[in-house]
Order: sequence, then C-alpha cells, then structure tokens
Amino acid sequence: MKADGGPGDFGRLRDSGRLRDSRRLSDFTNDRARQRFHSAYREALTRLWPEPPTPIPVPTRYGEAVAYRTGAAHGTPVVLLPGAGGSALAWHRYIERLGRNHPIIALDPVGEPGAARQTHPISTAHDAAAFLCEALAALDAEHAHLVGMSYGGWTALRHEVEFPGRAASLTLLDPAGFGHVGARFWAWLIAGGLAALTPGPVRRRLAGPLRNAALRDDELMSLLPLTMAFRRRLPVPDALTDDELNAIAVPTLVLLGERSALYPAAEVAARLARVMPAARTEIVPGASHDLPVHSPELVADHIERFLPADRSDAPGSR
Repeated sequence: MKADGGPGDFGRLRDSGRLRDSRRLSDFTNDRARQRFHSAYREALTRLWPEPPTPIPVPTRYGEAVAYRTGAAHGTPVVLLPGAGGSALAWHRYIERLGRNHPIIALDPVGEPGAARQTHPISTAHDAAAFLCEALAALDAEHAHLVGMSYGGWTALRHEVEFPGRAASLTLLDPAGFGHVGARFWAWLIAGGLAALTPGPVRRRLAGPLRNAALRDDELMSLLPLTMAFRRRLPVPDALTDDELNAIAVPTLVLLGERSALYPAAEVAARLARVMPAARTEIVPGASHDLPVHSPELVADHIERFLPADRSDAPGSR
C-alpha cells in the first residue's frame, strides 16, 4: 500500500512512443522476486482473511486481475480498490466488519503488486477506467458499491466519469483526483519510504512525527522489502474538472484526512460542497493520507452508515 502509507510512487509513465510494451508493463524485475513476493503474500492473506481466500481470475484486455470474495452471501457487492502500490491485503482491517452485512470483493488490480498480471499497458485515465469496467463485468458486479483509497478512489471517480451511473455508490478515502500531485505529497512519500526501511521499533516511533500510521502496520510493512523489486507503470492521477465532478450523480461519500499530504482538505471540502452538493464530505481529524490505517474504526463506521440496506433483488446482487 505504498501511496497509502508505504514507500513507492504513483508510477510516472515514461515516453511510451519509443518503449516496447514489455517496458511499459508493471511487473517484478525477475521470476525469483515474483515468486518470493507471491509466497509471502498468500501466507499473509491466509492469516488475515476471515476465511481461506480463494483467488478468482478476472480477465481483462489489460491482463488478469485477481479477486477475493467473502462476506454476506446476498446483496449488492462492495468492491474494495487499494491505493497505489497496494493490493487486497490493504483492506485486512475492514474485511470482516464490512462483510457482516455485504458481499465483499477485494481486488488485486492489474498493474499493482499482488496476484494480478499485466499484459497490456494502462497508459491513460481512460485505460484505468476501462480496466475497472471490464473487471467488474467479469465479476458480474457492474452495479457494485465502489470503495477506493487514494489511487483506487481516483480510479473509481474516473470509472464513474467514463461510465456514468454504473456503480451503485462511491466511497472515496482521501482519493487522488481533486488536485495535481505536488511536492508536498512526494516529500511525505519519500519520508515514509525511508522510515519504512528502519528497524521496527524506530519505524513505529516515526509514524507519529511523519503522520503515517501505516508505519505501525507490521503486516503491510513485512511485505515492503519484497515489493521493492516491483516496477509500477501506471498513469499519474489527473485532476478532475468541476464539470466532471458535477456530472457524478451516484451517491458519493468522501472522507478526507485533516492533514492530507495530497491537498488542503478544507479547500477540497469547500469545492465539493459547491460542485457536488449531493455528496457527503467528512474531514477526519488528525489523519493525513494515511487515513484508512490511521482511523480504521471511524472509517468503517462511516462506510457502514453510508451504504444502503442491501436488497437481494438489487441489480448486480449475487
């Protein structure tokens, strides 16, 4: 979960005109690195999931994503989208609680370090939205509640702009897309990356001063050395325009960290009140871009209150 607390980046896309497709795909640097990561990742999922996780292949034109279903047997699915450099494991604090009342689909997206494999470049915002659209269709979850942190929130926003009305709702946790990614974010990210490489006791102590609660999450941090061999090649999130945001009509919940490293939260909240008056926007005190790890119980409370009561006959329900 690099952009949501661990080191990494949003993956600046290099000049694609002179690069072979293989140079434009996210992947591990070699087979040994891939195998070591997958072994540790499977072990972590098995240990932290409420039931043994069964990977579900999700074919798209961009490669094969992987999904993990759990939770309630009936109702409109809740699809969980991780941040940049993240995977389904990023949601381990939420799976059991959200799954009590809703079917849960946690996704390993194409282009991120997880069980997915990329075969075709994702070079633009349209590609990112199209990938998600195809993945949801393959999962028979086109009318799902989309819950995304950071990059996953931006992907959900872009999906709704490109394919309006398909999602049942959007829940966005300190998402990208409300402004350009600036120096403040890169400084926060680099500081967290350096701190993550220090011994455990030091790393955990640095979480407070650096406003990065993910540094205290030993489960996520344990995979960090193995993800260093992953090369991420996805587009940097662009900023949505007022018109694009105004056109989003599905129920939307936006949770912002009071001290977000991405943007001034109060300014974003004021903008959303103007251009998305129907959206619910909350600022979480004390949180930065580490919001999902900083305040998991509070975030889960907000999500549960926001999601409507499920109906087994709702479109897309299973």
